[in-house]
Amino acid sequence: MSFEPQEQLKSFLEKSREVLIVLPENPSGDAVASACAFYFFLQNIGLSGTMAMAQSIPEKLKFLKHPERIVSEISGARDFVLSFGTRNNNIIDVRTERKENAFNIFVTPEHGIIDPKDFSFILAKFKYDLIVVIDSPDLEKLGTVFEKNSDLFFEVPVVNIDHESDNDNFGQINLVDVTASSCSEIIYGLLKGINPEALDLTIVQSLLTGIISATDSFQKKNTTPKSFLVAAELMEKGADQQEIIRWLYKTQPLRLLKLWGRIMAKINWEEPARLAWAVVCVEDFVQSRSNPADLPQILERFQENYSEGKIFMLVYNDTPATSIALVHISDKEELSRLNKELGGRIASSQHLEMAFQKSNLDEVGELLAARIMQLK
Repeated sequence: MSFEPQEQLKSFLEKSREVLIVLPENPSGDAVASACAFYFFLQNIGLSGTMAMAQSIPEKLKFLKHPERIVSEISGARDFVLSFGTRNNNIIDVRTERKENAFNIFVTPEHGIIDPKDFSFILAKFKYDLIVVIDSPDLEKLGTVFEKNSDLFFEVPVVNIDHESDNDNFGQINLVDVTASSCSEIIYGLLKGINPEALDLTIVQSLLTGIISATDSFQKKNTTPKSFLVAAELMEKGADQQEIIRWLYKTQPLRLLKLWGRIMAKINWEEPARLAWAVVCVEDFVQSRSNPADLPQILERFQENYSEGKIFMLVYNDTPATSIALVHISDKEELSRLNKELGGRIASSQHLEMAFQKSNLDEVGELLAARIMQLK
């Protein structure tokens, strides 16, 4: 990663007041932790930040200090302006009236009536001066945040921070380092270079959490000597490794433990494809007081408990007539290949999602398992 993009980011921040931090759908623990770190860094240097993500903070990351309000939809990003030219006729009064399905604005001119030529309807500048996108290969993976506000992303400078090789370099500033273990590792270097004095305990704890989450506590092959060096620096600044590990790997909400237990009782193992899969029925969610949003964490536990497994799949009903298969694959190339073959949707860096117009979960699971084994 060159030094120039870091200097560009510093220059943009010096000119900004409002910064929007955006995460992709189903963000990784690294993405959430590094976004929290960036948010509080902005606060410490006197800037206002907004963090946007479709989901709420995952349970296992709630021990981290995070923004009190995280938006899932961007509202009020831009004002609409009614402009009246007053060179020939001054405006002496303005009042508003709100009705059930209308909002009326009454404008009183000084003389006679307002000439239509003196009236215009314009769009004001967006309130955000800078957008920081973390851990997303492209803008489309931001989901509805991008779909409903595409103009925002094309009119406001975008900083793209990622560590994956499939990144589209969609930003005006692209801080993409494929040799880094995580976005947290990249962001630590950036923030340290911009203002090391602003790195407080909250920030270093978040960044170490992101690195530990991305490297599976320094066990994955993406762990590098630099990862250990950065982690050591963060711990020297006060980050508590043991607390992080306790929350990420040992402390589990009761509902997840109950759901995990119910799923474990009906796991199917397909040796040829090294595929572990199970169906999750409505009763499983009801009895454990969980919901489909908990399934990505269950898939991660699948991987932890089946060291021989390569592919992990859960099938559940999203409506009484349709079903969803959520597939977890750590190997990004394999994930991309299966996505092309099966016609699904890559929901995150390790998850593939497929929708079926079938309600029978066992039938969907068996058909999809058989298809995966054919492809292997």
